[in-house]
Amino acid sequence: MKSALRFFVFFFIFQLSTAQVEKAPERTQGEGPWSQLIIRGVTLINGNGAPPTGPVDVVVTDNRITGVHVVGYPGVEIDATKRPELKEGGKELDATGMFLLPGFIDVHGHIGGKAQGADAEYVFKLWMAHGITTVRDPSAGNGLDWVLDQKQKSAANEITAPRLYAYTAFGQGSKEGISTPEQAREWVRQNAKNGADGIKFFGAPPKIMEAALDENKKVGLRATAHHAQMAVAKWNVLHSARAGLNSMEHWYGLPEAMFTNQTVQDYPADYNYNNEQDRFSQAGKLWEQAAEPGSEKWNAVMEELLELNFTLSPTFNIYEASRDLMRARTAEWHSDYTMPSLWEFYQPSKISHGSYWHFWGTEQEVDWKRNYRKWMDFVNEYKNRGGRVVAGSDSGFIFQLYGFAYIRELELLREAGLHPMEVVMAATLNGAELLGVEDDLGSIEVGKLADFVLVEENPLANFKVLYGTGAIKLTEENEVVRVGGVKYTIKDGIIYDSKKMLEDVKEMVDKKKEETGFKFRQPGVVR
Repeated sequence: MKSALRFFVFFFIFQLSTAQVEKAPERTQGEGPWSQLIIRGVTLINGNGAPPTGPVDVVVTDNRITGVHVVGYPGVEIDATKRPELKEGGKELDATGMFLLPGFIDVHGHIGGKAQGADAEYVFKLWMAHGITTVRDPSAGNGLDWVLDQKQKSAANEITAPRLYAYTAFGQGSKEGISTPEQAREWVRQNAKNGADGIKFFGAPPKIMEAALDENKKVGLRATAHHAQMAVAKWNVLHSARAGLNSMEHWYGLPEAMFTNQTVQDYPADYNYNNEQDRFSQAGKLWEQAAEPGSEKWNAVMEELLELNFTLSPTFNIYEASRDLMRARTAEWHSDYTMPSLWEFYQPSKISHGSYWHFWGTEQEVDWKRNYRKWMDFVNEYKNRGGRVVAGSDSGFIFQLYGFAYIRELELLREAGLHPMEVVMAATLNGAELLGVEDDLGSIEVGKLADFVLVEENPLANFKVLYGTGAIKLTEENEVVRVGGVKYTIKDGIIYDSKKMLEDVKEMVDKKKEETGFKFRQPGVVR
């Protein structure tokens, strides 16, 4: 029995853990920090739901925002007497015509992997180039000590990287496994002593989950969960929320909480969880088995989660290939920014997680399109009724590339029904609240840290302008141009040239192509 319990705890840890990737090298770029930084003449799109306003001068002193000054009116010359004074040794950044947002927070970011050939520098620069200044690593796949080392170096700005939060996979590092509630409590206590910021659960028997979450609250850490099918029949999202879980990843465990005519997923007789096509094709039918929107069961589950202040991290993007494989596989950034080894990792395979394209077809995609409609309805209604929704990407799997996939997540939140400003809130202040750092991050307010995104196009009109590849636009002269892409990412008051970071990534990819003789191609196509 004990070995069976250990299996539940460790099944997903074994799937996601990889050998450590190379750490990020010493930082060689980024201007600053300065004793004072003033961003002048910008239009502010804040993370608190306020409408855009500008022109604004934002003043940073020693990495804290010390002033947000409205200095004029659109289309009217700014009165210089209204502008805050630049002090000796300070830096002035002319952002006239640009848009300023809080630094983006990716609440679900894995820092590469050996199997993918994605080292830390590659991943960090892709994130930073897309304005992502904070990342929560759920499950610390490179090991907790490794992540904490990179976290400390990022905090000291010794490397080019977002600020990091490490959520250890439950049971990670336990040699004997966890088969009793007391072992669960001891592991949680040790996890806190080790310096983790929280825990990511994949599921375990109820008594172990109850003990672990109870102890986690006592030691003052936070927790999230991917409610894996291996344990969800006895422990779904409602059980977790009642026991003190702060948030859920993806959507597993939520439709199961809304079953009305069954207690387990309607698995075919020949289903095998180790078969990735079985796993993902049947997952695409799961929301259809849940209660209907507006029904008594639907409302009861939603109301209880709202009352428990539970947070949804849907990671819509990571499943998008399930509903449109060709779109995800042929995204224009793959040819320049996807590492050869990562591209190979994505291809059909019986052993690689998420490479479930054994014979993916129309029927599977139609199922997933239906899945998305109902899933998005729940998320949007949850937000409308006061629930917290956040933005996470889970990149490195299923044709989703670091940084680019996060912007796609914003587009999908918009598709779900969130207003563009609500999407910005999900990407900033909501994420900060989930991590418990809203006093420092998530919005541009006096007293908070100097994490910003500067872009030359208005993202509220078109989130595609945040992609590193920009957006296609036809000019009045009938010329096709690319516009957008984040101009500057500012973290801790240090100004990074986002486009230069993308150039660095492209150089890394080109070097690997040259070393390996790699030719970018679609599977099954010989050139």
